[in-house]
Amino acid sequence: MAVVVDPSTVVYTSLGALRGTTEGSVEVFRGVPYAEQPLGERRFQAPEPLAPWSGVRDAVEHGPVPPQGRSFVGGGRDDPKIRDEACLTVTVWSPRARPESCRCGPSERAGLLPVMVWIPGGAFVYGAGQLQLYNGSRLAANGNVVVVNVTYRLGVFGGFELGDLGAGFDDNLCLRDQIAALRWVQDNIEAFGGDPRQVTIFGESAGATSVLALLASPAAQGLFARAIAQSPALPLIADRETRARRAHEFVDIVGADPAHLKGLPQRVLRRAAGEVQRRSAASSPTLAYGLTFGVDLLPQHPIDAARTGALNPVPLIIGTNSHEASMFAWSKPPMLPTTVAGIDDYFARVAPRARDRVLAAYPDYPRRRALVAVGSDVMFGAPTWAFVDAYSGRAPTYVYRFDHAAWSLRLLGLGATHGSEIVHIQHSYGSYLGKLLHPLGRRVQPSVGRRMQRTWLDFATRGWAPGGPALDDWPRYDTAHRATRVIRSTRDVSDDDPDAVRRQAWAGLY
Repeated sequence: MAVVVDPSTVVYTSLGALRGTTEGSVEVFRGVPYAEQPLGERRFQAPEPLAPWSGVRDAVEHGPVPPQGRSFVGGGRDDPKIRDEACLTVTVWSPRARPESCRCGPSERAGLLPVMVWIPGGAFVYGAGQLQLYNGSRLAANGNVVVVNVTYRLGVFGGFELGDLGAGFDDNLCLRDQIAALRWVQDNIEAFGGDPRQVTIFGESAGATSVLALLASPAAQGLFARAIAQSPALPLIADRETRARRAHEFVDIVGADPAHLKGLPQRVLRRAAGEVQRRSAASSPTLAYGLTFGVDLLPQHPIDAARTGALNPVPLIIGTNSHEASMFAWSKPPMLPTTVAGIDDYFARVAPRARDRVLAAYPDYPRRRALVAVGSDVMFGAPTWAFVDAYSGRAPTYVYRFDHAAWSLRLLGLGATHGSEIVHIQHSYGSYLGKLLHPLGRRVQPSVGRRMQRTWLDFATRGWAPGGPALDDWPRYDTAHRATRVIRSTRDVSDDDPDAVRRQAWAGLY
């Protein structure tokens, strides 16, 4: 796709002017900071508001991705390679039909476009909004929406809880970064032609977990109007006491006073956090990386917040994939049990009396198919069922199960594995992962991709609020019927409680 740097791509935000590029019918602004970079004394602290600048600032090149190891999700030639702690940026895709002056007043808001804010996943260890897998140009062009991808701190610098170490250490840094980005959207998105009153947040895996945490965070109230959560992993959220123990274990491994952590090299901190992660995965149902509840930013776990009504009740699409754990079964991580030994160990640690009752819901156990299903439900299915049962009584909720598997995934015996729906929603078939999943996707888009992107865009544009328009064949979820949209290769169907036996077996455990 041709990239043109054009003077007409200058927009005027509340902080200063930005010059982007034109790619086809979409204007793109890369490496746009939404907070001061967390360097020096700002390391391990909440993001600070960005200072204004004078002149026109170039927004042509991507900013650094957060420090992280290699991953196949970002393994493409065009994916950013620079890693640095100065990573608090967004990427914005805006259709060229936005208001010409880019300086919209209240009377001009009728011409503003819906906004979709993508929160990438990666277990709070990997990922970034700049990755080609998450390229928002197709969403922006096909749906006439403004797309914003958020990059936030990961690993020991954002996804590892150090808030209990005292002054200079704030909790839930990755969530705080996301909230800062959403505030930036509220203050600046009109400059790109977006409507701050029509913001939909959406994300996958840790990004979807973040979406549910944002629903339950008082600090995020009013920053978005709708939400989409693709395969949330709610066991990535742990209580404050658990996180505090891990933080002090981390300090012991580093062998330094907490006051000195801000000056230590990245490799020392990342190595120590990785060791805590290894120990945690072998002895706990929660990982060392993730979010923390029981603090002001996130008072309750999202499931409990949904049950008590202490959250932001916006329309929600939420779902899981039918074979979430199949990819993880190759590496057999202890926190996602997909072996007989791993499953026995999981129940011994978490719910020993429930083991036989739960496993009875998997008649093929211990065949591989059943092992993958158990692992899928431990991390994704069971906590999601618990959440939607509670949340659906508070706000319009639409539940799906993604069953489509490309021939490449079927050949590998993976089925609809974790994250395989992303390329269909983003239409990122040209990304490294997209080429592996759908080699012909750039020329002939699968029908499942056309349907999913159209549905996600329709929800972000219209909201499906009570009494308003919605999909005729996707009923609203309630506990009387548990209507679920089953997304298949050629045709989607709505089915009541398609995983009833497994859901009932896990009832009460989350």
